[in-house]
Parts: sequence; structure tokens; C-alpha cells
Amino acid sequence: MSRTTRRITGVAVAGICAAALAAPALAAPTAGPDTGKAPGKTQFPIQILSFNDFHGNLEPPSGSSGRTLTKAGNVDTGGVEYLATHLKQARAGHPNTVTVAAGDMVGASPLLSAAFHDEPTVEALNNLGLEATSVGNHEFDEGYKELQRLQTGGCIDDGAGANNQNSCPEGTFTGAKFQYLAANVVEKATGKTILPPYWVKNFNGAKIGFIGMTLKDTPSIVTASGVAGLQFNDEVKTANALVPVLKAQGVNAVVVLIHQGGTPPAGTPYDYACKGGGSLSADSPIIPIVKNLDPAIDMVISGHTHQPYVCAIPDSNGVPRLVTSASSFGRLYNDTEVTYDRRTSDIVRPTEADSVNNLVTRTVAADKTETDLIMKYKGLVEAIASKVIGTISADIVRTQSGAGESPLGDLIADAQLADPSVVTGGQTPVAAFMNPGGIRADLTYSSSKYGEAPGAVTYEEAFNVQPFNNYLVSMNLTGQQIYDVLNQQRTGANAGSQAKTLQVNKGFTYTWSTATQKVVDGTVAINGKPVDKAASYRIVTNNFLSDGGDNFPAFQGGTGKYFGGLDIDAFANYLAKPANANYSPAPLDRISVQ
Repeated sequence: MSRTTRRITGVAVAGICAAALAAPALAAPTAGPDTGKAPGKTQFPIQILSFNDFHGNLEPPSGSSGRTLTKAGNVDTGGVEYLATHLKQARAGHPNTVTVAAGDMVGASPLLSAAFHDEPTVEALNNLGLEATSVGNHEFDEGYKELQRLQTGGCIDDGAGANNQNSCPEGTFTGAKFQYLAANVVEKATGKTILPPYWVKNFNGAKIGFIGMTLKDTPSIVTASGVAGLQFNDEVKTANALVPVLKAQGVNAVVVLIHQGGTPPAGTPYDYACKGGGSLSADSPIIPIVKNLDPAIDMVISGHTHQPYVCAIPDSNGVPRLVTSASSFGRLYNDTEVTYDRRTSDIVRPTEADSVNNLVTRTVAADKTETDLIMKYKGLVEAIASKVIGTISADIVRTQSGAGESPLGDLIADAQLADPSVVTGGQTPVAAFMNPGGIRADLTYSSSKYGEAPGAVTYEEAFNVQPFNNYLVSMNLTGQQIYDVLNQQRTGANAGSQAKTLQVNKGFTYTWSTATQKVVDGTVAINGKPVDKAASYRIVTNNFLSDGGDNFPAFQGGTGKYFGGLDIDAFANYLAKPANANYSPAPLDRISVQ
């Protein structure tokens, strides 16, 4: 049962003062005879273990999300029980070690964690020895006050599972023992960071400062209510302003934890390193950030793109600076061995040779503490998770066709259009739009976690498809605005890829031109009738897209917006309808290409 909410009044954390923001960046110590890699009397090793984009994956992820590519093929990886064991083994023989992360520890989580507002994940991360992490964009899925609650503890009065969520099912939640860092996230009303901007680890007088940030574009990929009242500052300016702040405290060794990343070549094995002659894609957002960070910053631990890499990117002086990322879902962890020199009170800048990504295999013994935690919450969540809500006759997958349409996207769009909660004033939507990035798992025919018959769909399976708890929003768009929405699928920030192709309902059709990268004029139709650009149409989408998320600003111009129920409820209710029993994939004929 949930207990009465402990009021969270916010974290009184001082923001970065204006003087610090204006302070000039300080150069890194000049290399000399005492900054070589061989440890001397003034030097000793420090181990930095890191991971990123955990997303509440307490149990081993299923399907492709639980596999990692090696040179010999795919290997099953992940699961917090095994991650905890691997980290313990990695720390053996390292008296000076620290474990950090680069954001998205929670959010878009499997039901086992999400049903309890990700409290189980925080407990699991406490158990495995995480000490500090940057915030990521998904830490804002339920708003920054909820993020602060995860840090400090306390319970939500959520009705003891009324909406398939139950805070503090056993009465208490003590919060994170590790420190969340949010250097570039400022509350507009106070001018203060919502959480500390940095954290310092002291190894018997040898200090390393960790600056934690999320990507400045977080507002464009998070629902507006999650970031209301917040300002997300430039990553480079924020980090550079903190260098003199740390130096004033005698901290010369600086590591940046940032929830932004890069993209290695397709088919990259887990141990990809640029030292082998490879490189990150030239348009990787992390590259200009790393290049322009103060040379006094020694290395960067990144995330967000869910990719594995260990690379060196030149700083503004042309000196290589290490940047790492350890994939996602707890499938990998990174081990970087650095050398601290007491003469400079700094670490020798590590190279690619000092850092390696490691597989979180499931061949080691499971950590008992984590196993016990998982089993506890599996017992608590089973009544919700195991409920069969519908049946399917075959796999319903999210893989997109050449036109950008997917069977699962079609199903979700149809469910949104059929949801009665978005009907208001007699206005029923005639079109639905779903972002493919919000579809997080396939519906598989043969899955049977709770002993259900083949083809049965449980609430947990449905939740894993749509884990964000977004609200559905109906609104009026003109025909011209509908054209604008569709054209924004591959223009502006979405140019060059079909990954943002919106999924649409049965009866909504159009033709896309590969030559112009636009909708063919006159082809957009609803139930066979061409859309009139001057007319008004009632449509439905989720609150993320309604707020312009995924770079679709045309949705922001909608009028008469009305909030309905949760997207997962619409999906579950649609599958539960007798008319949809033994649902089969629909023909992919809603989007055509010429």
C-alpha cells in the first residue's frame, strides 16, 4: 500500500554563479617528465567504472535488447544481477575505484520498475555501488520534482496502484545513495540547478571532480510538462565555467558525465575503439562538445545513443581526449584505468589504450542481493503484469517498411483513434499519429512468461511496447497543418532518415516522394476523401508529439486541445475488444512511395 506523500519542496542547491559562468577556462597542466604513463613515486592508479542508459532493466532484457554483438556473433548480455557481479569482480585488486554513469538510469523502463515509479531501479543501483550519475532526458519523464524525490526519498500518494503504479508498496523509499548531477539544468524561478552540478571523489587527498549534464536539447525529446519551468543550458559553456570552480577547491582532475553521444559505424562490435582506425560518424553530437570543452577536462563519459565505443577526439589544442560509451540496458560496462600524479594534483590524460568496454555476460553467478530485490518486486507486480488483455495470431513487429510503416505502429495508431477518452464536445478524431520512437518492443506470439497460451498478450507485454505513460491529446489541425506535420518527418532536424515517419491509422493514406522528400500534393486522404488544406480536422496523438516533440512543431499549432487517458490504457483496451481477438498484422498500405 502506498503511504501518504512526503512533500518534496525541492533541493536547495546553489546554481552556478554568474561570475563562474563568465570565468575564463584554464589550460591543462603542461606535459612534462612527471606526466608519463609509468607510475612513479608520486603516481598511483585509479579505476573509473561506468555505464549508461540503464532504463530500469533489472531483469535481463529480452530479444535484441538483451544481445550484444561481438566479433564472433551475438552474446546474451545484461541483467542487474550480472552487472553487479561483473562490477564487483572488476573492482577486485583496485583499492582506488569509482563507479559512475551517464544518465537515463530510469524512464522507458520495463513494468517491473515502472510500476513502482522506478524505485526498484534506484534500490538496485544503490546495491551495485553506483556513486554518481548525470541526469538524462528520461529522468524528466515524470517531471523534475519526481527526479528530486528519487534522489532524496519519500513516497507518492498514487492511490496504491490505481493507475497500475504503486509507490512505496512496502511503506518506505529512502532514495538514491548515489548522487544525481544536473549542471546545465536550472530552475527558471530561482536560477539554481535542480541538483548539484558536480561531485568530487576523494582518494586519500587525491581528488577527481565529476561534472554531470544532460543534452541541452532535452526539451525537444521530453514531454513539455516534464521540463516545465526549467532551462537547459549549453553543455560546453556549463562545463567550462565549472573548471575554475573546481580548481579553486584544489580539484584539477575533471571528468564530464554527459547524456549525449556519438554513432560508430553500423555493425560495430561491443569493443569498438577508434584506435583501430575507426571513427564516430561526423555528425555525432558529442564531437563538437568534446572538441570545445576546456583542455583541463581529462575525459568524457557519454551516453544517449545506446552505442558502444572508446574513442579519442582532439580538444581545442589538438590533443586527443578520451570519450567512452557503454551501449545500454546494462549490457556493457566501461573500465578506464587512469594515473593520478600528486605533483600536479591531476590525472594523466587517459588514452584509448587505457579504456575498454566489457561484456555483462550471464555466465557469472547472479548477485544475491539483486536477485532478492527482483524477486520481491516480481511478487508485488505479478497481479498487474500477468493479466491477459488480448490475443494475437502472429508476431506484431515495429520494424518499418521501406515507406516507414510498421505493423505495430498501425495497431497503436488504430487504438489511439478508437479511444473514447479523447472525444469531447461530440468531436471524434478522424486521424491518429504515433511516433515510432515511442514504440519500444514487439508483440511476440510465442512469449509465455506467466504460463499464458501462445498468442495471449499480457499487460506487461503491452506496457513494454508503450512504457512512457503518455497522455493522448485530441486537437484540431487544418489540412495545411497536417501536410506540415507529414513534411516535418524528413525535413529540418529529421532530414535524411525515415526513422521519424509517423505511424497513422487505417483510412489515413498518402504518397511520399523520394525525389522531393515531401508528401505528394493532393495525395493525403481520410477514408478515401482528399484532405482540404483549408478545412479543419480533429486528430489524436500523444502529449509528447502535441508539445512538438521529435521535432514536429506543427503539432504545437493545434487548437482545442483536450487531454484524454494514458496511451497504454488505449492500447490495452483496444486489444481487449472482442472484435480484435486473435489480431493479425494489417496490410502495410497506408503510406506509399513514388
